[in-house]
Amino acid sequence: MNIKIAPAILAGLLALGITACGSSNDSSTTSGGGDVSGTVAVDGSSTVFPFAQAAAEGFQSENPNAKVTVGEAGTGGGFEKFCAGEIDVADASRPIDDKEEVPVCKENGIKYASIQVANDGVAIVTNPDLKIGCLKVDQLKQLWEKGSKVTNYDQLGSGIPSGKVSLYGPGTDSGTFDFFTEEINGEKGDTRTDYQPSEDDNVLVQGVEGDKTGLAYFGFSYYEDNADKLNLVAVDDGNGCVKPSVETIQGGTYKPLSRPLYMYVNTAALKDKPQVKAFIDYAVANAEESATTAKIVPMTSEQATQAKDDLAKAESGS
Repeated sequence: MNIKIAPAILAGLLALGITACGSSNDSSTTSGGGDVSGTVAVDGSSTVFPFAQAAAEGFQSENPNAKVTVGEAGTGGGFEKFCAGEIDVADASRPIDDKEEVPVCKENGIKYASIQVANDGVAIVTNPDLKIGCLKVDQLKQLWEKGSKVTNYDQLGSGIPSGKVSLYGPGTDSGTFDFFTEEINGEKGDTRTDYQPSEDDNVLVQGVEGDKTGLAYFGFSYYEDNADKLNLVAVDDGNGCVKPSVETIQGGTYKPLSRPLYMYVNTAALKDKPQVKAFIDYAVANAEESATTAKIVPMTSEQATQAKDDLAKAESGS
């Protein structure tokens, strides 16, 4: 699948040696001159992907002998690789699953620390020709729930324009899929199946952009990057219609579709690979800058302090 990256950013990524996929567990140590060398393998959430890219670019500009590979297999795909010991850092748009993923990590002897790095809101968008201004949570459930019989948007109630339902959304490996289905439909994974899925949010953007009755949900940063091509739909949780924004996501008023974003780091790699420790240190210390570059909602000052505390505990082994 193709990923749209601005030419200037692409040139920077190529110059710095960032790759969009792949993994390596090279454990080279700090090189002369104080620079860090070796590789850091990162994979997971497509929502966290732009943040990880920005952090990798900044880190590599300070450590040109290091190489950070950044993939976007989806949160579930990232945890699968992480718990198999294939990558050092898993990007995640939801917490690790206690029933399905934690036991796999435990069985494989993978210990980890969870560090918040940013915030996100799941944006509901339509093609500009489909002028839906606001949807209630119950209407979203009616539209997306398993076995939904909604084939025309006007079936959702008065004030909703007519149009053949044409839906786009994350695939089942996506943390956004897990989060949305649990928050809206009441159960993780509970969804209608007649929609066009992709773990690549850029593919979802392109789908809605080219479909006059298209509607999708995906990470807010992808809406921000394509705001001129999409119509942003407000969500009403019973307290009025609210659109996602930096303010409403940080303030928690965009309900129920606001969430924290994480990096999970293998604590053995954190201890034994100086380049992994250096990268995570950089990512947390420069989280606001990376979030701004990636057009992801930065943490609040309180969240940033907590992230630094959590990382310090992980590095001390406590």
